[in-house]
Amino acid sequence: MSSLRIAENIMHLRKQKGITQDELASFLGVTKASVSKWENGQSMPDIILLPEIATYFDVTVDVLLGYEPQLSKEQIQKLYGELGESFAKMSFEEAFAKSEVLVKKYYSCYLFLLQICVLWLNHYMLAEGKERQEEILGKLQELCNHIIENCTNTEICSDVLVVRASVDLLCGRPQEAIDGISNLLNPKRALNQSDWLLIQAYLMNGEQQEADSYAQASIYLHLLMLIGDSTYFLAMHMQEREICEETIVRIDAVIKTYHLQELNPNVVAGYYYQVAVFKAISGESEEAVKRLRSYAETVCSMMKKGMLHGDSYFFRLDKWLEELDLGTQMPRSKKLVMQSARENLNNPVFAGLREKKEFQRIDRMLEEEV
Repeated sequence: MSSLRIAENIMHLRKQKGITQDELASFLGVTKASVSKWENGQSMPDIILLPEIATYFDVTVDVLLGYEPQLSKEQIQKLYGELGESFAKMSFEEAFAKSEVLVKKYYSCYLFLLQICVLWLNHYMLAEGKERQEEILGKLQELCNHIIENCTNTEICSDVLVVRASVDLLCGRPQEAIDGISNLLNPKRALNQSDWLLIQAYLMNGEQQEADSYAQASIYLHLLMLIGDSTYFLAMHMQEREICEETIVRIDAVIKTYHLQELNPNVVAGYYYQVAVFKAISGESEEAVKRLRSYAETVCSMMKKGMLHGDSYFFRLDKWLEELDLGTQMPRSKKLVMQSARENLNNPVFAGLREKKEFQRIDRMLEEEV
């Protein structure tokens, strides 16, 4: 993220090599005054001299210029947070233009570009009009393709494939999504069932703490996947009461047993909301309002306590969470999260609940947090 530092770099490299300005000037075929001006920042070397200077000092041109095309994880997290706030405070077009400038600046920093993809995916719906939203999704897909075609980091590429599949679904291209991630996420793949191998390897290597940390993270992630998949399972079977009721009984027990409402309120809130939809469709008004209350309380709790953290059982989880690409920060600003949560109450299935006092209290609860 630093500006070019060619002046100080030439001076440092020259002194490190133990030569004078005259000697460097002689080698390059320029005057001593030219070298002096470079080192004082009064002028820059001609572009055709940069490879010669870099070769002379046995460094790359990037090092000579002081150009840093790669960002640290901390810098990426900071930029993501700043951009997220921009989407909450600025117009969409202003915030998007700001992010595009950074994309061009760090076009080879693929971890940063991955997070930009996540950022755009979480904010594209703020663009005005369906046509503009589709344009943003098109740009998002182009950026995903750029990463996949050029990045050699398999973890980053795998994550980008998932993001691109999300874009395909949003654009009504289910077959493309299937083609992109079916092999990657297929539960039949041995790779998706091999967590225990790494745990065992850590134990055999005497790294008890690493084994413990990985085991806790694996349990935690599988629990979140269980809640997330079950939420979609409910949505798939809205008209099959017995399946939904049994799913709710089982998932409620898992959430309670592992305290998931505190550990990851985001995924649990999504589950509570889907249960409320099912109860409303089934004509169980009181239960629907009760679940909406749980939904609202969970979202508000997330605003106060944060989205991700461990507890006394998952006592190694906090350190693992801090090492994630975006740490524990939310993918969207708190303001936008609360606006979205309140807008969810406008779902037509809740039309018959709006006159109820408890429903109105839930609406006010979310409104106060916006």
